[in-house]
Amino acid sequence: MASQPAVDLSVELFVEQSISELIARARTAMDAYESHDQARIDDAVTALAWSIYKPKHAKELAELAVKDTGLGNVPSKITKNTRKIFGTLRDLLRVKSTGIIEELPEKGLVKYAKPVGVVAAVCPSTNPAATPVNKAMMALKGGNAVIIAPSPAGHSTAMRTVEHMRCELKKSGHPEDLVQVLPSPVSKELTQALMEKVDLVVVTGSQNNVKRAYTSGTVAIGVGSGNVPVIIDSTADLDDASEKICASKIFDNSTSCSSENSLVILDDVYEDAIAALVWAGGYRASVDEKQKIVDTLWVDGHLNRHVIAKDADVLAKVAGLPEKAANAKFLIVEDDGVGHDHPLSDEKLSLVLTVYRARDFADAKDKVRRILEFKGIGHSCGIHTANMDHTRELAEELDVVRVIVNQAHTFANGGSFDNGLNFTLSMGCGTWAGNSLSENLNYRNFINITHLVKTIPEDKPSEEELFGGYWERFGR
Repeated sequence: MASQPAVDLSVELFVEQSISELIARARTAMDAYESHDQARIDDAVTALAWSIYKPKHAKELAELAVKDTGLGNVPSKITKNTRKIFGTLRDLLRVKSTGIIEELPEKGLVKYAKPVGVVAAVCPSTNPAATPVNKAMMALKGGNAVIIAPSPAGHSTAMRTVEHMRCELKKSGHPEDLVQVLPSPVSKELTQALMEKVDLVVVTGSQNNVKRAYTSGTVAIGVGSGNVPVIIDSTADLDDASEKICASKIFDNSTSCSSENSLVILDDVYEDAIAALVWAGGYRASVDEKQKIVDTLWVDGHLNRHVIAKDADVLAKVAGLPEKAANAKFLIVEDDGVGHDHPLSDEKLSLVLTVYRARDFADAKDKVRRILEFKGIGHSCGIHTANMDHTRELAEELDVVRVIVNQAHTFANGGSFDNGLNFTLSMGCGTWAGNSLSENLNYRNFINITHLVKTIPEDKPSEEELFGGYWERFGR
């Protein structure tokens, strides 16, 4: 017992020294960073993108991520490491992020962008390479330095990712310490100390990390939980919808927070839609098989890490499902309830798609609402339809930041080349989910803005102009 305080003290000292050194180096790098020069900033951002987009690096990091974490699959992670980075670079190179970024002479305003400081980027095990690069690109676009705080499971992948980024920064003449990573062994104590000492914390991943960031005393941006429900209505192109849902569901073995977790299908097309999903590669589980899947997916109330984010055959074999299920791309399980007594209504991080039957569109909306209120409020939902009135109803009535229409949800939600969302791996979910962010994380979240304010001709309306209509209706 007498030796315990010495052990605690040594750990505390290690944490304090490690974080102090990282932040000191980051601030020195920021001092040397040519963050007043947009061309040099864009060179640095491009260097980070190329360091991972480079084919051999994208493949290396994808393989390492799957080996380290056991989550997802290599081809999808290669796509993630390239497509997300390419799209993010496109977005970032199109905007100005230093000096004067906007002038409004009619209002007498000039806006100047400035760095927020040293950023802590907390990253999940599901994307141990793509998320660090994505956040680092946005941070450097704002003129900042960034320190990556990876999950313990993804630490070696994050370390290798940061090595590649630092090497490319050096090659292009930028301070390497603009990008750093927490030392091994990564711990809650290290991450917590980092969050308390930096200027901005940006968290993607577990809600525990988000809550810890919010209570760290540092300005923090966090994201909410995913649990995407998608409607197939009576007017949908069923073959197109099923192909997109399959491609989205199986991408990276459903590790994305934007992966479809539930489908709500209108009654009059229900069986045809199920048939289309089976045609696309799904396996329709029986009632008995459904219980086997539930018992396999959850152990003592927690998702079973031995089967989540794995190929469908892994789950099928452990659950004792037939060979036809093992050969399918994903499993279709039908349910009729939402909430704690219906675990299939929760986020599953697996190739299991829960399907609900709805009487009509109003019933479908209600089911989607209840799913989101149970898990995933604020995040997103989707619909496959030819009826644009239905899309507008969802946008008007549901508490979500994104309503994805006739698209593969995983590919669309975090930005796509055929929609207008910013490319990102961090989706804000608004105050519904306790987030300050109700958009896709982007470079604007990494800059401060100074407003130069000049006088303009007086813009003061008369009392009659402001109150006249009210006086006419209700009197003075």
